[in-house]
Amino acid sequence: MEKEFTIRSYGYGELAQLYFPNVSKKSASVQLRRWIVLNKKLSNELQSIGFKPGQRILTPKQVNSIISNLGAP
Repeated sequence: MEKEFTIRSYGYGELAQLYFPNVSKKSASVQLRRWIVLNKKLSNELQSIGFKPGQRILTPKQVNSIISNLGAP
């Protein structure tokens, strides 16, 4: 049985590795950033709630936005 995803603060690399568990933290972060940039709705939503490029810690609200747009990892 899969564990349900918990909305909380995550490090950017930590969340990225949940989406891409079989690659390095850096590669996972690059790929998650790519997904965010390509998804204009998500990108605009994150910007409106205070997300800045290079941000290392994601707030629960930002994590919820990512999950709502990309699905749970």
